[in-house]
Amino acid sequence: MTITPVLLAGGSGTRLWPVSRKSFPKQFAPLVGDDSLFQASARRLSGPRYGAPLVMTNADFRFIVAEQLDQIGIAPAAILIEPSGRNTAPAILAAALRAAETDPDAVLLVAPSDHVVPDTEAFGRAVDLGLPAARAGRIVTFGITPTRPETGYGYMEAEGGNGGEGPLVLKRFVEKPDAENAARMIAQGDFLWNAGIFLFAARTMVEAFETHAPEYLGPVQAALTEARMDLGFLRLAPEPWDGLPDRSVDYAVLEKAGNLSVVRYSGHWSDLGGWDAVWHEIQRDEPAERGAVVDGRSTAIDCDNVLLRAQDEGIEVVGIGLRDVMVVATDDAVLVAGMDRAQEVRKAVSALKAKGARQAEHFLRDHRPWGWFETLALADRFQVKRIVVNPGAALSLQSHFHRSEHWIVVSGTARVTVDETVTLLTENQSIYVPLGAVHRLENPGKVPMVLIEVQTGVYLGEDDIVRYEDVYSRG
Repeated sequence: MTITPVLLAGGSGTRLWPVSRKSFPKQFAPLVGDDSLFQASARRLSGPRYGAPLVMTNADFRFIVAEQLDQIGIAPAAILIEPSGRNTAPAILAAALRAAETDPDAVLLVAPSDHVVPDTEAFGRAVDLGLPAARAGRIVTFGITPTRPETGYGYMEAEGGNGGEGPLVLKRFVEKPDAENAARMIAQGDFLWNAGIFLFAARTMVEAFETHAPEYLGPVQAALTEARMDLGFLRLAPEPWDGLPDRSVDYAVLEKAGNLSVVRYSGHWSDLGGWDAVWHEIQRDEPAERGAVVDGRSTAIDCDNVLLRAQDEGIEVVGIGLRDVMVVATDDAVLVAGMDRAQEVRKAVSALKAKGARQAEHFLRDHRPWGWFETLALADRFQVKRIVVNPGAALSLQSHFHRSEHWIVVSGTARVTVDETVTLLTENQSIYVPLGAVHRLENPGKVPMVLIEVQTGVYLGEDDIVRYEDVYSRG
């Protein structure tokens, strides 16, 4: 019997702003290495132990999930679309109920998709260690051996856990402690960091909800029963789902359950919960002189214990004489903070949202199921965009009330529909789309098509779109 991985990929982490934002959060970004964190998680939970993964995400990220899995050659068992974010309790119950439809004894391994666990085989051995307990009706958690008195993580107390691997009886969960209590727990030796990774049989988790959180069962089952397929995604029904309590599975079920076990994992692990964690991760793999962690577009001169990161091409970050500072620059925002203030970066997001700054949640580059676009210039009554359309992809058949558009093909081939006329355009050719014209842009070729779009009009917002046909079923 293989294990079904369940990847939780609906989060919108703010502590890694400005690289992680609501529109494209950290799990989809290549923060350490060439793969995104989501792709690295999918690779880690693939191979002989595992079946095809089940992914829990939201509508905004569904095409990103599908595209990133396709890039690494992993076909999902299903991609479930949550109508709204309700924390991990309903997401995990939905996965368990889905698996139980075909096999109530199916074993699921639930994991966040934004953690770093570089030793795949060591983690696999920990899973093997917990598997008999999961099959015997235990809910198995994975506790990370602490390496420091960390105040940013929750902890778990394991019975006789001082040095034992497990499965050990899990005595209790401990919320994020202050520094004094964190140091005390580390010294005691039987406390582990809570990684938020769970192994269980589908039947076991459903029974746990029946006993400890029965208010979830009816609505989550109804959301599954009334779900509909949409371009290969399974959209859970919103009406029963949206009224669910917003709770973690720890709080809703696990803290009350008596059948919990924990397996100690002593290999390297990080939740990349802040830029200080990214600094530690890069420093661990490639120790830098004086701790000055820089990328290829950054330069450190006489700096100690700094992180300098230029996320986008065309940006150079230079630090001179800096100490204990992190600087992260994108093409539309720059973060400068003390290294010891990494957990407060979310305050920047709140402050930007309060002042109405787009940078709080959105990038200049906007991902779409057909490719992406980014704004190159924006002013009163005009906007210039670069648009990249994937091979074989097509934008919706649409019109606008407030703007006209000029399109210039930079590379590739574009098939353009304007009202009743269809035109094939290649490099250096252009076309005009009048205000109100019904139009569509397609890429019939085998390579990405790139064009420059110049919009003019009194209103240039993305909501000025009337869709008549759309292969991606957007409203």
